[in-house]
Amino acid sequence: MRSPVLPLTFHLAKASGRRGLQSHLLAAGAAAVGAFVMLVMIAATVGSGTRADHTTWRTPEPARNGTAVQALATTYVRGEPLAVVSLAQLPGRPATPAPPGLDTFPKQGEVYVSPTLAELLHKLPANQLADRFPEVKSYGTIGAAGLASPDELVAVVGRAPSDRAMSQAAAEGASWWDEDQAGRAVISGFSGIKATFFTIGDRTTALLGVVLLAMPVVVLSAAAGRLGAARREQRLAALRLAGATPRQIIGMTAVEAAGVGALGALTGALAYVALLPALAEIPYGVGSWYTGQLWVGPGWFAAVVLAVTALITVSAVSMLRQVATSPLGVAQQANPRRTRLIRLVAFVAALGYIWVSTGGEVTSRQLLVMLLVFYGAFWLFGPWVVDQLGRLAGRFARRPATLLAARRLSDDPRGAWRTVSGLVLAGFAAGFFSVSMLSFGDANYGDQVAVITANATESRHTAVEARTLLDRAGVTAKVTVVSADDYDSLLGGSPGVVAHVSGGTERMDTAVTVLSSLGSGHLPYTKDYATASDRTITDRIAQVSTATLAMSFVLATASAGLTAAANVLDRRRVYGLLRLAGTPLKVLDRARVRETVLPLVVLAGGTTAMGMYGSYQLNKLVGATINTSGLIQLIVCVAVGALAMFAAISGSRPLLRRVTADPAQTAD
Repeated sequence: MRSPVLPLTFHLAKASGRRGLQSHLLAAGAAAVGAFVMLVMIAATVGSGTRADHTTWRTPEPARNGTAVQALATTYVRGEPLAVVSLAQLPGRPATPAPPGLDTFPKQGEVYVSPTLAELLHKLPANQLADRFPEVKSYGTIGAAGLASPDELVAVVGRAPSDRAMSQAAAEGASWWDEDQAGRAVISGFSGIKATFFTIGDRTTALLGVVLLAMPVVVLSAAAGRLGAARREQRLAALRLAGATPRQIIGMTAVEAAGVGALGALTGALAYVALLPALAEIPYGVGSWYTGQLWVGPGWFAAVVLAVTALITVSAVSMLRQVATSPLGVAQQANPRRTRLIRLVAFVAALGYIWVSTGGEVTSRQLLVMLLVFYGAFWLFGPWVVDQLGRLAGRFARRPATLLAARRLSDDPRGAWRTVSGLVLAGFAAGFFSVSMLSFGDANYGDQVAVITANATESRHTAVEARTLLDRAGVTAKVTVVSADDYDSLLGGSPGVVAHVSGGTERMDTAVTVLSSLGSGHLPYTKDYATASDRTITDRIAQVSTATLAMSFVLATASAGLTAAANVLDRRRVYGLLRLAGTPLKVLDRARVRETVLPLVVLAGGTTAMGMYGSYQLNKLVGATINTSGLIQLIVCVAVGALAMFAAISGSRPLLRRVTADPAQTAD
């Protein structure tokens, strides 16, 4: 016998009229937003890994029977890192294959540059940049295969094996700063395995954003699945009383929710594909993206669409437990939705696990696991807190609006929690990132250009030459000789010369360029070089925090607006009865607002404080200090989030007015 589930589902959806269509469109829109946001963040994670792979060839990997010498150096122009890869073919050895992005191995005197560096070379005066490289008639171009980003500054220089830049001294001398920005080895190819530190941590940071955004997406999808829940419960309870089996009503709900969710999720996924060129222009880390780097592949594409569809379907089906077991109670709306104390026990246990886990060294993986545990525990704990708040507020209520809000909180704590859960969980991200802008207390070496020498004697000769070169270039600077036991300078314990340059960024670049011919072979460097590792961490966290906070509040606002509209539609009979009893519309609207404010103040305050604690643990892990100026950002985030929440709730005020326009018919 043919199952009646599909034709009956189609008939009921068609007969639901304009209100049913509106609910379906809202649910599909929520699914589209959730799928789009998750695909964008996953794309950033996948793309960051691809970027890192594109930089491994620059790190020299020693070979026993090498055919060429490779040296990596890093210099800075206008505050941006410029990777200089010097290559020299060893005589009498087999030809070395071409590095990624080049057609052939560079000959002595040839210079290949990235497109962005080529533009900069033509834009800046030669004594600020071009004079750092051998003089050539024209530059070759490095292709995309050798670059992590279209915005990267990279140069490949062909040199002789005896060139000063190819010496071991060129890759040593600047203390720990050279560990990731310089290197030298005899190589036979470019199959490196270690990415540059400018890209190696991007994937982990982006993954942190994915984890922090996963729960807001779940909240939004759950809200979409519960749109029209009360109307659906009433309709399915009637069918259950008419003889429909539990399997049939669950099947009808699953088919309806899955169809709406799949349509919305696929729309959001296709929007992600269509917007890939625009998304590629958004800078992260080393710059913008190549469009192909942001393509997640068919596997992730299908997984996100299916996951969002499944979330909406499960959310819709989970509402049918009472319909299946007690259809008469649902039809009579006699279902008090209380919460149990086990939720509090689970939350305390989760906090205990997190507290114990943060007692020692915490790895990145453990930190992600703790975030997931926290989100899951708070998702269980939230409705219990809302229930208790409702009972407490009802006991001490002095105004009708407060009493109505308290009754709604205690009668349906899960529904009230869904309205504020997005912003509550976004509060954790706000608290986490607002004080995690790491500060490492760098010394003020902003006007110094350092040149490393082999010994004190060479330092004195280098100082004389440095003064002459700087005078010729028109750079005003005070040149001092620094000994090996002097750690209170940019040299950090290496012998050499320090030039204190005045005149701003242009003069600093000129000083670095004209001094490039001096020293032991190591390029002159500034504070940008010495603090690059710390600044890279800070910049990545700042970028991910901005994106995560923005998306979290967008998702939270969408979830709140969606749930508020759904609550108005689901409670239209209750609102109609209250209007018939003489309750003013203004009181009903105030009750809706207070129903949101009470749990929001308590729960969002708690998650924000926990986010700040998590940030403190992160800062302690990396040996940084808390950036107290982030508290201002936190206040701004909380204020913007609260305003967005109230705006979303206020957006359903016309809907409340419309459904209560004819209270007699509505109550019926």
